[in-house]
Amino acid sequence: METIVLIAAFLIAIALGMRLIHLLNAQHDMRIASHHYSDALPGVGRRRRKHHRSAPTPTAPVDHTRATR
Repeated sequence: METIVLIAAFLIAIALGMRLIHLLNAQHDMRIASHHYSDALPGVGRRRRKHHRSAPTPTAPVDHTRATR
């Protein structure tokens, strides 16, 4: 009998926790929906560089350990 009561208490606690999480998620969704964010202004954050430089080309490593004559 005690086992059944314990299992029922666990199930009720899980159901209440699920309901609480569901209500908190719904409240959070409503808060997000109430904020109206506009699109970014044209040109803001999209500036182009004055000079279109390409990345430097990699060169072969120079061996400085060899002595030159």
